[in-house]
Amino acid sequence: MAYASRIINHSKKLKDVSTLLRREHAATVRNFSNTNRAPLNREDTFSTRLGYSPLERISKCSTSTVSLLLLSVSVFFSTARTNLNSAMGRPIFGKGFSCLMQSARGYSSASDLPPHQEIGMPSLSPTMTEGNIARWLKKEGDKVAPGEVLCEVETDKATVEMECMEEGYLAKIVKAEGSKEIQVGEVIAITVEDEEDIGKFKDYTPSPTADAAPTKAEPTPAPPKEEKVEQPSSPPEPKASKPSAPPTGERVFASPLARKLAEDNNVPLSNIKGTGPEGRIVKADIDEYLASSGKGATAKPSKSTDSKVPALDYVDIPHSQIRKVTASRLAFSKQTIPHYYLTVDTCVDKLMGLRSQLNSFQEASGGKRISINDLVVKAAALALRKVPQCNSSWTDDYIRQFKNVNINVAVQTENGLYVPVVKDADKKGLSTIGQEVRLLAQKAKENSLKPEDYEGGTFTVSNLGGPFGIKQFCAVVNPPQAAILAVGSAEKRVVPGNGPDQFNFASYMPVTLSCDHRVVDGAIGAEWLKSFKGYIENPESMLL
Repeated sequence: MAYASRIINHSKKLKDVSTLLRREHAATVRNFSNTNRAPLNREDTFSTRLGYSPLERISKCSTSTVSLLLLSVSVFFSTARTNLNSAMGRPIFGKGFSCLMQSARGYSSASDLPPHQEIGMPSLSPTMTEGNIARWLKKEGDKVAPGEVLCEVETDKATVEMECMEEGYLAKIVKAEGSKEIQVGEVIAITVEDEEDIGKFKDYTPSPTADAAPTKAEPTPAPPKEEKVEQPSSPPEPKASKPSAPPTGERVFASPLARKLAEDNNVPLSNIKGTGPEGRIVKADIDEYLASSGKGATAKPSKSTDSKVPALDYVDIPHSQIRKVTASRLAFSKQTIPHYYLTVDTCVDKLMGLRSQLNSFQEASGGKRISINDLVVKAAALALRKVPQCNSSWTDDYIRQFKNVNINVAVQTENGLYVPVVKDADKKGLSTIGQEVRLLAQKAKENSLKPEDYEGGTFTVSNLGGPFGIKQFCAVVNPPQAAILAVGSAEKRVVPGNGPDQFNFASYMPVTLSCDHRVVDGAIGAEWLKSFKGYIENPESMLL
């Protein structure tokens, strides 16, 4: 009975919940401001809003009732925070919260700036860490709507259109057209809800710069301490290091080249402090000593004679994003992947005969012609289905073997090397493969490939034979794939005939398979080449 009376007595306090929620709303809004007003502590908050002290609250509230009240306050905080930050249609956290979205709503401490949205550089591919602004399709002051293209972003692999996610007005373009090496998440533009607020952001600085100030202010006290310690010690070090000599009884360690250079210039090694491994004196130490002591005059005439050579005429070409990613990925491949290479010659007489027949059918039906490269892609896909070990990639914990056969085709453009992908090439016909390869190659040359056009490949084909006449070459494995096929040019050769004095002519096309030895053993690579050669020399089997 006493328990029931306590519940009834406390139910009267629940009538004040609406007042409590309104006060919590005001407190939440104050927490978003940058004023110096100190927040209320927990005891003051509950004593002010519930009308009694914490001890009275504990004595008068049952466990279930307190849980209900705290649940209501928690729900309010979640609702109030969402309403506060979702004025443009979706929750966007403010400065006090961490968020993975590329756009964030800003609340400036300045009274003349209304709420705004900061649009950051998006991550448009799995490997993208920075991007360039290729072109702005909207100007400052333009109205934007969801789905409209704001700008074109040059990623590490292609140029991609960046669409607007919310309705508003483009108040300020932070990163102008042509800006390069913009980090993912860095603010590139600002939008507002009302058109009359556009002029207020003419000289606005994005919030990340303001957020960077406290982060820089934190380590600032530490460097002065380090500088104070280094300043008294640093001046005597260079003065004492050059004249200082090690004890005469100790052995002086120096490289043979340094010893010879010291003997030629009559420099005692005991006067030089070595900077090599374990204090060893190297050639650079001798050169520095000679330069500081003025004994390097004998070497200057040789430099003067070299200065008579006329300067080279050159042009510095800045790196494009695709050039940077190609350089880093291929350098990573050669440094970390144990390559080995297998080469085989394939007779392509029957392949060319079949191609001629198929092209006659294509021309009669108004279709596009089929190329040798289309047949190579189809044969490689079927060989991967027969030898799936080559359709794999290496990880530290396992070898991932793919069930999809997606063939990347290397395409050279003015901007760099692209490798668009033909997905499920083993299930597609030659006409479909040819159409997709031509479309992807055209998009690569126009620099309009989308991420889905080049991601997800499991094997790569690089053909330098047909377009350039290269006889044979070894390609670099495209990570994380385990193999790449290099196709050379076909040439006629004299081959023995049936009789002792008979001979024939045949066309042979050399192909080289580059393999990752961690994934594909030599015998497996040879088995794949045997299967590929069978499809090339008997192309009718690809139609089965």
